[in-house]
Amino acid sequence: MRYFLLALSFTFAGFTSGAEYYHPSQEKVPTVTREFRGAWAAVIYNIDWPSSSGLSAATQQAEMRGILDRMSSLNMNALIFQVRPQCDAVYASSAEPWSPWLSGTMGQSPGYDPLDFTIREAHRRGIEVHAWFNPFRALSNVKSSVSSSHITKVARQLTKPYGTCVWCDPAQPEARTRAMNSILDVLKRYDVDGIHIDDYFYPYPQNGERFNDGRSNESRRAVVDSFVQNMYSQIKRSKPWARVGISPFGIWKPGVPSSTTAGLNAYEDLGCDARKWLANGWCDYMAPQLYWRISGPQSYTALLGWWRGQGERPVWPGIASARIKSSEDPGRGASEIVNQIQYSRTIGKNYVGHMLWSVKSIMQNRDNLCGSLKTTYAYPALVPPMPWINRTPPSTPRASGTASGNNTVITWQKTDNNTAKIAVQSRIGNTWTTIKIIGVSNAGATIPLADAIAISAVDRYGNTSTPNILRK
Repeated sequence: MRYFLLALSFTFAGFTSGAEYYHPSQEKVPTVTREFRGAWAAVIYNIDWPSSSGLSAATQQAEMRGILDRMSSLNMNALIFQVRPQCDAVYASSAEPWSPWLSGTMGQSPGYDPLDFTIREAHRRGIEVHAWFNPFRALSNVKSSVSSSHITKVARQLTKPYGTCVWCDPAQPEARTRAMNSILDVLKRYDVDGIHIDDYFYPYPQNGERFNDGRSNESRRAVVDSFVQNMYSQIKRSKPWARVGISPFGIWKPGVPSSTTAGLNAYEDLGCDARKWLANGWCDYMAPQLYWRISGPQSYTALLGWWRGQGERPVWPGIASARIKSSEDPGRGASEIVNQIQYSRTIGKNYVGHMLWSVKSIMQNRDNLCGSLKTTYAYPALVPPMPWINRTPPSTPRASGTASGNNTVITWQKTDNNTAKIAVQSRIGNTWTTIKIIGVSNAGATIPLADAIAISAVDRYGNTSTPNILRK
């Protein structure tokens, strides 16, 4: 045994003798790159995930891992995940039935909790998950089969048929309470990074038919205003670091700005006064659906400029990567998407960002979109902070670094419980770059060989610590 231990000690000494350790440095480091790079993942109709209903739990999980791996490889940082498409649930709920887009049958468990799974897998990769709710859509198709616990069965008086769908009446206090309770339930039970709603307040007009509630458009806007303001207030009381995002139709009113036209009047028809919500700070980011091209009667650039002038909170435009080489826009190439991203980085005074509709176009790599994004997202980026909520940075993490061959091996340890992510910057020669954003639970990372490294803690608000700087 003595000879074995002696031999082992020589082996270990030989292994460590070639390692070069990093030492504390006082050099200056640029701030970590910031940009919100999100993508929507729609569950309804199996648009994005899962690829079809009735797949096994293992297959669904593999598909979600594939989405998150692709996003991570492209240095994207936020998944907008649809969890309540039509008063159903893509998570374990005692109040609403399982979504039929999972198992194929409303109310039937998929055999695991998709939201919990997605959050854990995303956070491990340093990707945020914003839970996306459709507050008032009850059924996307009036002919759909429903479970005994669906709202159309247990509280039918809160719903109204409209065209081919069924809608919860937003003017009824109980309908608003049910929607709000579903949001708060997810917020309190799941480690989501944000809550996201789109523009389905009142239904999109069908065949000129009016939603049968006897209310004026002005009254409807007041109802929706009240819901949005209350939602923001309650979310912030529960978890102030959870981002509240709203994605309205891309044109506030037809003819605003004057150079644009619109076939839908969201202000009048949907009860959607998103300009008011942005101006009043009833959201942490606004993501108007600017799905049109840069040139044309619904100019992306004209609209983005207008939206970013309407309030102090960030405006992160929705960009339609789904329209690349599509029947909606046959000539659109990936270059249009890249140009829109680049333009979004040049205007406005708030933190930059954008969201892609939807993740399916990334997985399909339409017109080599991923190749273009690898250049556009050359380095990882942190989601921007929320200084209007909190400015207190977390404490600096402990860290060590070792040069080994062509790599630098980094380990870290958080020094307070507010740390959610770790941002790693590296210097090669005189150039610093953000090299990795990763969940704090990983405890370490391997990066290409660097002359110096900087490791910063990041909290749930997006605040960063003073970096721990090490050099060879």
